[in-house]
Amino acid sequence: MQQDNGRKENGKAPRRKFRAGWWYVAAALVAMLLYFLKDYRSSSPRPIIWNDFEKNILARHAADSIDVINGEVAEVYIKNELADDPFFRPVMKPRGGQRINAGPHYSLAIGSVESFERKLDDAQKGLAPENKIKLGYSKSTHPFINLISWLLPLALLFFLWRQLTKSYGSPGGDSMSPFGFGRSTATLQKKEDTSNVTFNDVAGLEEAKQEVKEIVDFLKAPDIYTSLGAKIPRGVIIVGPPGTGKTLLAKAVAGEARVPFFSLSGSEFVEMFVGVGASRVRDLFRRAKEEAPCIIFIDEIDAVGRSRGKNAFFSGANDERESTLNQLLTEMDGFGTNSGVIVLAATNRADMLDPALLRPGRFDRHIYLELPDITERAAIFKVHLKPLKLGGEMIEPSFLAAQTPGFSGADIANICNEAALFAARRKSSIVEKRDFLDAIDRVVAGLEKKNKIISPEEKKRVAYHEAGHAIVSWLLRRVDPLVKVSIIPRGKSLGAAWYLPEERQLRTAETFTENMCAALGGRAAEEIVFGEVSSGALDDLEKVTKEAYRMVAYYGFDRKIGPISFYDSASSTENAFQKPYSEDTGRMIDEEVRKVTGDAYQRTTSILQQHRPELDALAKQLLEKETVYKEDLELLLGRRVL
Repeated sequence: MQQDNGRKENGKAPRRKFRAGWWYVAAALVAMLLYFLKDYRSSSPRPIIWNDFEKNILARHAADSIDVINGEVAEVYIKNELADDPFFRPVMKPRGGQRINAGPHYSLAIGSVESFERKLDDAQKGLAPENKIKLGYSKSTHPFINLISWLLPLALLFFLWRQLTKSYGSPGGDSMSPFGFGRSTATLQKKEDTSNVTFNDVAGLEEAKQEVKEIVDFLKAPDIYTSLGAKIPRGVIIVGPPGTGKTLLAKAVAGEARVPFFSLSGSEFVEMFVGVGASRVRDLFRRAKEEAPCIIFIDEIDAVGRSRGKNAFFSGANDERESTLNQLLTEMDGFGTNSGVIVLAATNRADMLDPALLRPGRFDRHIYLELPDITERAAIFKVHLKPLKLGGEMIEPSFLAAQTPGFSGADIANICNEAALFAARRKSSIVEKRDFLDAIDRVVAGLEKKNKIISPEEKKRVAYHEAGHAIVSWLLRRVDPLVKVSIIPRGKSLGAAWYLPEERQLRTAETFTENMCAALGGRAAEEIVFGEVSSGALDDLEKVTKEAYRMVAYYGFDRKIGPISFYDSASSTENAFQKPYSEDTGRMIDEEVRKVTGDAYQRTTSILQQHRPELDALAKQLLEKETVYKEDLELLLGRRVL
């Protein structure tokens, strides 16, 4: 059986055979080059200096004419009747034949044209004008250079034409070539080249894995489903916050399904040329139909699937993204058939997608990923702890999961990597528990800056600021439990209070208020102790203001505004040009926000004034130890009431 030349043999790509026609072309070029060089060598003039020229040629009146080439060399032609002269015979009949060499016969370096003409006139004084040597001027180049000058442009044009036609005619095509802009840039993974990631490498996404496992089972054994009349889903869209494992889940699908897998980003459809996006969508689905059954994975689909009409005022009706989206809608569920092609998409901005794209028939399944809970975080830690060389005190994934509420899978992977880096920085051969705790602090607040220069006055103010946060949050039971307080600079902050957030699904108005009081504790402590406030509470004030606006305008907690919410889940209300309420209502919202924050600040101030001795004692400990833990707070304030 004859093997295909395009296939790999023994794991190596076969060498392309050099066509015999190219050998003939190369041989012809070499023969032409040798011919020109032969003629050039046979007719090359013999060099001569001026003294010999004047003595042997001018004195004997043997020169018929002189041709000055490029103003540098004078080529001398000898009269034909002197061909049998013994002196001139070697140059006029160089091979001993009867044919006379037409010349030139001698070459003379002249230096400059003016000096040569002057010397020639002096040597021919007294001669009649008709007897003087005929003098001419011309420009000439090497025959080989002449040959190259017209062959090289042709060769370049031929090379460019070959490259353009090759990239246009190849199956993959080059998307950057003039003929390949409309070709899809998707990366195709064949069955044997699919990802090594499996569902075992995806932890904490059990419900999502069950959803996509059915897609994989359908591709592996479709008869089980089709015998019952079921149809394969056209598309599956995965929605979730950044870092929750959307792309990882897609890689696991590619590794488990073992079918051709096309992967690309939504931004790869959009180009600077009009119509390229729609052309790439058509080419992508054409290639996918040829490989069916297969999967197309479009990451960050919101780059091309943004809702139509919302930006028409700025971009116009003929937006390139809209044309691309229209073509995508047609390919996924139009008059054409694309059986066996499943579209898998991922985004963290599902609110921006066009409703026509999300409907059944295009994306039949919507998989929503949330931030992992404590059990899922423990499972994720188990996966990322496997490659680490652990030692020292026993490291329990459940303990690390409890220290990282609200962390995504990507954050957990980063913590494990940072812990290994901390261990390497200590020149340790194992990763210990303290490395993970330092890594969590690093991810949350930034790297310690112990060498940062802070004056004693500023350090004292920071100590009282952080002590104010700690005292208020310790005494208010709806605030998250405090873990430690530190005045060591980290990142942009000069100090920080660490809390262990509880995983709550619902928050009451009192919970919002007490958290605002805890955030205002630092500013209130500065005002009580120093009689003035500083700019260090900027971040706290920002958080308090946002929380207050949410209470009043979103959650309906304010009695004056009433049970009304101005939150728009379909679009971003904060960046909208027109607010969904009148000016009078906006003024009322501002007044209520000031009232809510003012009441919280008065309550915070009252708490700190009542516990001024504890505030001073905690600030003193911070100045001495720089970091105060939960156990020290229990000795100072007693056990926290839950």
